Amino acid sequence: MKEFIKKDKPQQTKEAKKNKNHFEVTEETQLLTFLLASMPHKSRHNVKALLRDKQVLVDNRAITQFNHILKPNQTVDIKDSKAPQEQRYKGLKIIFEDQYLIIIEKNEGTLSIATEKQKLHNAYSILSDHVKKEDPRNRIFVVHRLDRETSGLMMFAKSEKVQGLLQESWNATIQERTYLAVTEGKVKEETGTIESYLVENKALTVYSTRNPDHGKHAITHYEAIKSSENNSLLKVNLETGRKNQIRVHMKDIGFPIVGDEKYGAKTDPIGRLGLHAWVLAFVHPITNEQMYFETPIPKKFLWLF
Repeated sequence: MKEFIKKDKPQQTKEAKKNKNHFEVTEETQLLTFLLASMPHKSRHNVKALLRDKQVLVDNRAITQFNHILKPNQTVDIKDSKAPQEQRYKGLKIIFEDQYLIIIEKNEGTLSIATEKQKLHNAYSILSDHVKKEDPRNRIFVVHRLDRETSGLMMFAKSEKVQGLLQESWNATIQERTYLAVTEGKVKEETGTIESYLVENKALTVYSTRNPDHGKHAITHYEAIKSSENNSLLKVNLETGRKNQIRVHMKDIGFPIVGDEKYGAKTDPIGRLGLHAWVLAFVHPITNEQMYFETPIPKKFLWLF
């Protein structure tokens, strides 16, 4: 294992030497690799919990991304206590915010944006009010959306420029978008890829076609994490991001998402749509920093296994 810590740096104070939670970086490496090498008594799970709870400071700044790149001469400190609770609103919580972006975890049942029937209490309006508390001129910009009954990670921009940068280079910027899906039935193939062209009809229902001239290309990869006789918990990665893509593709292979009557489900064992945006990883459009966010698996999803 590589040695990342300078133990005898001349200018290091006696207090710092005594502090078992203070480390110094000597070569470029990922933060998780560094922490595991620096604290061999802690498991990978323990270290990820420290990152999640914002107890890891790099040059006195809390970092939560496990793949954050450390540079020589930076310092890493571990706080003894958790950071204050993320800012919560009814229907969502803010898990990251800087001057350019806001990352939220949206609850199922909360709209991403307003509709004709419901103008208020959606993620966009809540965050718009949030940024205006600091300055009434502040605005928020939609980058991507989640279906109303889908929970999980969403990203919003705090300027039109940043929104444009993200949307124009979406495929290059987004490194991982992983969902969790609970399906009806035990999937026959534990891993697979579904590919089709998606079309939306006048009733606003999306369906697959093999005709590239009539739809938008969609590719979905899945892997079974848990299975029972009646259900499967899948990790789903999107290669493309089309409307209702996962829901349609799960229906296409004969294993619709639980609670999704629109796309063929006949059961609703957890009282909600079994779809959650679990992981979001991307390159920050301004700072070029590697960003990684992961949410806990919804407890209801685990009830069935």
